Amino acid sequence: MYFIQPTRDIPYLDQVLETLPHVQVILPDDHELYDATIIAIADVHDYLHYQWNLPTIVLALEHEGTALAQAWQQGALAGWIWNQLPEQPLPALQKIDAQYKRNQDSRDLPAAAELQKRLLPNPIELLNYEVETCFQPSAYLSGDWYDYWKISDKEVLFYLADVSGHGVTSSLLTSWMAAFHGRSKTPRELIKKLNGMLVQENIEKHITMIAGVLNLETHVLKWSSAGHYPPPIILEPNQEPKIFTTSSFPLGLTEELEVEEYEYILSRNARFFICSDGALEPFEGGLNEQFTHLLHHLKNQSLEIPEHVADDIAFLSFIRVK
Repeated sequence: MYFIQPTRDIPYLDQVLETLPHVQVILPDDHELYDATIIAIADVHDYLHYQWNLPTIVLALEHEGTALAQAWQQGALAGWIWNQLPEQPLPALQKIDAQYKRNQDSRDLPAAAELQKRLLPNPIELLNYEVETCFQPSAYLSGDWYDYWKISDKEVLFYLADVSGHGVTSSLLTSWMAAFHGRSKTPRELIKKLNGMLVQENIEKHITMIAGVLNLETHVLKWSSAGHYPPPIILEPNQEPKIFTTSSFPLGLTEELEVEEYEYILSRNARFFICSDGALEPFEGGLNEQFTHLLHHLKNQSLEIPEHVADDIAFLSFIRVK
């Protein structure tokens, strides 16, 4: 940490410097030469006069409450009295430093969220099909993810995943999946590889996933599920929605993961829809009631995603148009 030499006479200066022997003393006129992410300790008057960008703990005399209030309004991290330092100043400084770094991390979240969104797949033109997607984090970062890419001129591989929990760790796993998927050519291979890596690294997270491959010419759709809910839904004109419930373990729980493959031929105007469980949150009731509401809105093409959601939401949908 820095200690900025005060420009006025302070009778308690030597006492304070003896209490803080590991600080680096610098001159106020040189403040621009130093790291703006390291905390400084300075006299309140110098802080108000120079208005530097260094994160600062200000020191004031006992009667200078107004100056302290002005310093807090200007962004000071904390305010101490010159002759009444905390009984254990070093742990107090460490606590302030840790809180400051946490706040800095929080300020980085919008930029991190923008980077995460850039990892989403760019729209691609698919023969005979349209793609609809939704990516709506509940906070800055999301643990829900989808991706799709061509593995040949007539086949597209896709997945939708939901990482357990929320926060930075969950979102990092989505980025990891986005970087990893290109080595896989089948849904089963993708699921097996991701599961193996999760188990091997012993990450205390699990991932539910639906992965599939769609032939754009024959319209044969093949997919596998790893403990994912809600199940895949197929909607066809003038028919009740088809629900493909599966039973399997999520990724990351066991090495012996059994992966079943399902197959369906999509008719013209059919829609294959997969989503994360956050898509159920806007609806009232238990899971069954929420799922019924979701089916109703899908059938009537009235599904709307709220601007603010309690849980991350993602969905991926392929619609056969020819």
